[in-house]
Amino acid sequence: MKYDVIIIGAGMSGTLAGIKLQAQGKKFLIIEKSQKMGGTWRDNTYPGLTCDVQSHAYTYSFEPNPEWTRAFPSGPEIHSYFENVFKKYKLAENTLFNTEIVNAKWQEDHWQLTDQHGQQHTGSVVIAATGVLHHPHRPDIPGLADFKGSLQHTAVWDHSVPLDGKKIAIIGNGSTGVQLVSALSARAHVRHFQRTPQWIFPVENMVFTEEQREEFRKNRDLLIYLHDEPTYVAAVERFTNAVLDPDSPEIMEIQKICQDNLDNSVADPTLRSKLTPSYRAGCKRLIYSPDYYRAIQHPNSRLITEGIERVEATGIRTSDGQLHELDIIALATGFKADRFVRPMQVIGLNDKTLDQAWENGPTAYKAISMPDFPNFYFMNGPSSPVGNFSLIDTAEMQWGYINQLIERLETANIAGLSARHQALDTYDQERREAARNSVFGSGCTSWYLDKNGIPNTWPWSQSRFREEMLAPVWQDYAEHHLQTVAA
Repeated sequence: MKYDVIIIGAGMSGTLAGIKLQAQGKKFLIIEKSQKMGGTWRDNTYPGLTCDVQSHAYTYSFEPNPEWTRAFPSGPEIHSYFENVFKKYKLAENTLFNTEIVNAKWQEDHWQLTDQHGQQHTGSVVIAATGVLHHPHRPDIPGLADFKGSLQHTAVWDHSVPLDGKKIAIIGNGSTGVQLVSALSARAHVRHFQRTPQWIFPVENMVFTEEQREEFRKNRDLLIYLHDEPTYVAAVERFTNAVLDPDSPEIMEIQKICQDNLDNSVADPTLRSKLTPSYRAGCKRLIYSPDYYRAIQHPNSRLITEGIERVEATGIRTSDGQLHELDIIALATGFKADRFVRPMQVIGLNDKTLDQAWENGPTAYKAISMPDFPNFYFMNGPSSPVGNFSLIDTAEMQWGYINQLIERLETANIAGLSARHQALDTYDQERREAARNSVFGSGCTSWYLDKNGIPNTWPWSQSRFREEMLAPVWQDYAEHHLQTVAA
């Protein structure tokens, strides 16, 4: 069977694409490597997991949710939301689970996909909705394999391991590490190993009362309003404008809020000094937390800033020679952010592979299309605004753009569309220059940076992204036609 569209991945963006294609009556297939849908919210289940986007803004625009219990919902609650939407639209009927694509090859007017079982799947268009952060990064720490306790990674958390009263090391202090400390400080003896301090923006994780949820259930217009609530939208736009200039008044305002949060929350000058970053707020992805500073000052908690020399059978030895005895080591060390669809092998025109195209790092024209790979389109692909605003907003805007590419194939009766090399080169040059000068490039180490030290993210405002996703610039796309042989 030949599908109009094959979607790889049944996470948030793959589900969105499936819903939209279903509404259009397209013949589509979703291929998912796991046994159930959910993407990052399926895989990440560590204690304390929450979203850093307000709940009513973190929904599909067409599927508001009256049942959110908090302003910043928990991971299980978010996964449940996506599962319910997936079930509502009966997308399982169009989904192959436990199926991982290992090879995708362009065949003149379609893609031939091969899964791990050797089965082939044919589609005119492929949408790579595989996400950004799904290959866990395990740090190269000497002796890690020698540890005799429980070794956890936050992306593959083992809930059978008891935590209460245990001596737990948390390595990493991005959002995940911060959330773990907050969740475990009152339950266990927490040692937070910090290499680089983080700026933390204060938030209040307000609980929605049953009366409020009842009002949400009765008033869909209120939910629609909350999705694009003016104060929230203005704050997002202000932040996305702020990242353009690390010395902007907006960044300075964010910096002051974070500094005041630290100063007002941590009285001990020694601890406060250890928690003070040396870089501009916003350079790393800003962390939102209502209680990390309180948690790290809990009698059960200790912040450890000495470097890790090695891991031993019973714990972690730091550079000062001290052995920190442990029951559990939790790696909150993030993901390999440069993988995207890989390790899947993607082969385009003239047998060119995606690995060859990405020799100097992952990229895509406006985060959507790669030259020489017709009809292969990314959602939340390279240079998407992963650190700036809600990924659901991003995905909905990107879908509107990709849908126009699919429509063009049909109306113009062409076999394929892919970005021109010159278009990608021009986009990349402009984007890289802006990224170097943005707050993301202002002097810190983060997972945004590619192997050349340039932030591989959207370095402009949300309004610019919205405008650029409104319609493709058709001269930036190459049309591919079936080759005909003369009689």
